[in-house]
Amino acid sequence: MTTRARGYVTVTWPEANARRLARQHLSGPAPGLSPADAVGAMLGTHAQVLSAAELSVGLRGAGLTRTDVRTALWTDDAARRTLVKTFGPRGTVHLLPAADLPLWTGALSAVPTGPNPFPKDARMTPEQVEEVVAAIGAALTGAELTVDELSEEVVARTGPWAGDLVMPGFQAMWPRWRQVLHLAGHRGVLAYAPNRGRRATYTNPGYTPLPGPEAQAELVKRYLYAYGPATPAHFARWLAAPKRWAEELFASLAGSGSGSGSGSGSEAIEEVAFEDAGPAWVVAGDTEFPDGPVRGVRLLPYFDAFAIASQPRERLFPGRAFERALAGGQAGNYPVLLVDGTVAGVWHQRRSGKRITVTVEPLESSEPLPAGRLRELEDEVERVGAIMEGRAELTVGAVSVGAHA
Repeated sequence: MTTRARGYVTVTWPEANARRLARQHLSGPAPGLSPADAVGAMLGTHAQVLSAAELSVGLRGAGLTRTDVRTALWTDDAARRTLVKTFGPRGTVHLLPAADLPLWTGALSAVPTGPNPFPKDARMTPEQVEEVVAAIGAALTGAELTVDELSEEVVARTGPWAGDLVMPGFQAMWPRWRQVLHLAGHRGVLAYAPNRGRRATYTNPGYTPLPGPEAQAELVKRYLYAYGPATPAHFARWLAAPKRWAEELFASLAGSGSGSGSGSGSEAIEEVAFEDAGPAWVVAGDTEFPDGPVRGVRLLPYFDAFAIASQPRERLFPGRAFERALAGGQAGNYPVLLVDGTVAGVWHQRRSGKRITVTVEPLESSEPLPAGRLRELEDEVERVGAIMEGRAELTVGAVSVGAHA
């Protein structure tokens, strides 16, 4: 039970985890939840593997399917699209609610960058970066271009230097300008458009970013609502941002009440004691947590937001799960089995037409799953099949390492 001593709140891991699961709609799928609402609750859905993103969204809403997600993302009427595929947290491809794009672009475009990771002869000057971003925005306004078509436009609008093949790509060298592709997304001038055959296309979604300080303050509050209690280090890791910057941002939002734990005054966030993590933060006044334990079985796909953002990671991935379900401490590279709110296995799906074979590998015991758990798992596998519009069947055994669905 959440305790408060002399106005200071202490939160246990089971309480925090139960609230996160509920707010992620993973305690049970929410009736009437739209794809955009589901993505908003997660604070973005990792979409490098789009089928995994579709499953992440579908798991959170009662009756949602991959067609619902695709319709929200690619409906022919662009004005009615409620999801956008673009570059989100950590510079990776995400689905984001269209209505929230001004917030996301305002916040992400104002996150300070770290040291330039590119070789000296591949780098761009700050002036060249601005020139390329402007060229991308202009080229994509009212257009849907493949990356090769966009490359021609950028080089024509800037100069041959932008097309120099100095960027290591997938078994090839890419032109210099490609290093700021994600930055164009963060600035709000680039997003994915519907594929042209098998080729991705891009467009300018036409959203104006909110002012950076306003957007970042709101993003912190949304992050803490979804994944709090959390520390500045947790937030920085989630965004791939500098830790000191996150600490300063949290301090500014705590206001004069920083460290008091009272939630009074004008502060936007308040400090609590969070079990193993020590001092952590929640939205001011948001200190109610569930009393009951988490129950149930869930299958989360690759890069599910809950598995990536929940901290401390060793509590979500206890025992063998920390070694088997993480790749060097990085979450998301394996689909995971949640049992009563913690990672207890990994799984994989293989599709052939409408048939989907789901193989689950429990981690902590070589004994067969108890009958009750097996029935829950069979029900969850049936849900996976319905969301992905196929017929899913369960097998229990070892899972091939690193095989993406």
